[in-house]
Amino acid sequence: MIKVLVVDDSAFVRKLLKKELNKQKDIEVVGTALNPYIAREQIAKLKPDVITLDLEMPRMDGLSFLSKLMKHHPIPVVVVSSLTPKNSENALTALRLGAVDVICKPGSAYSTQNISREIIQAVRAASVASFDNNFSVSKTKPKATGGQNVPKARLKKTTKKIIAVGASTGGTKALEAVLPHLPANLPGMVIVQHMPPVFTKSFAERLNSVCTVDVKEAEDGDWVRPGQVLIAPGNYHMLIRKKGAKYYTQIKQGPPVHHHRPSVDVLFNSVAEAAGINATGVILTGMGSDGAKGLLAMKEEGAHTIGQDEKSSVVYGMPKVAHEVGAVSETLPLSEISDAIVSRTKEKAV
Repeated sequence: MIKVLVVDDSAFVRKLLKKELNKQKDIEVVGTALNPYIAREQIAKLKPDVITLDLEMPRMDGLSFLSKLMKHHPIPVVVVSSLTPKNSENALTALRLGAVDVICKPGSAYSTQNISREIIQAVRAASVASFDNNFSVSKTKPKATGGQNVPKARLKKTTKKIIAVGASTGGTKALEAVLPHLPANLPGMVIVQHMPPVFTKSFAERLNSVCTVDVKEAEDGDWVRPGQVLIAPGNYHMLIRKKGAKYYTQIKQGPPVHHHRPSVDVLFNSVAEAAGINATGVILTGMGSDGAKGLLAMKEEGAHTIGQDEKSSVVYGMPKVAHEVGAVSETLPLSEISDAIVSRTKEKAV
């Protein structure tokens, strides 16, 4: 009997995998876990032969867990995730870390037929897989491994997207032109608008009254949620951090950057580090150069970047400098930016 531990933060997926796998005479799901920390306890207690592992989970992502698992307690793993289409970067990384196989979840609804055909076969193959010292996998009798030379990894491309926007002079009007056209299911958006501290809260409230998305002044520790826009509070920098597969805000002071606090560069640089290819960056009208280097960092990490054009800008300073340093993927008039944000985020979700 092949003992399986199912690790996935979705209760529906855990229930479905358990039901389908338990239909097989040679497979038994001995336990489930909604995150890697619970999985670690279950592994010690239940001693499974095979683990099915999602990649997007709270507290620790699946690739980080897989790396630690192969180093300290190697067990055959089948990755089951919407982030692992064939030959994707995440799929190749998972295999490099020691996963026996990677199975892509169907798009919007789980297919029982696909589970029966692919995942069950993968679990059976994993149960007789062994690891050599380089973590390549062969379908032979299991043997022990020392776990040396496990490559480090972090989850790069995820289904959790984020949009970062920077603006200054003329930006309030520009944001009032862009935000009301954004749909409620848009990925979370974070904005730095150069503005005195007494105005950011009321500005957010005014935008919220005319937008489909929820708009609020950001607070320290706010999760970046789909359908929500977070505006940096005046006199505070806003940074984006990542925990597991989710993003949250860090609000702090510190010295002004380009004479600004909040600074667009501070936000963009943090998004480049936390989200990389999962981000879209937008730089709007404004005086000076704040945001240009940060937008370039985002682009170099794989983000799509948009700059407002000169004709529609009140002051063509920040977008101009960003364009000159090569940080802008496409330059658009203000009237086209909301549609571009929607279309680019959809492309990234594919």
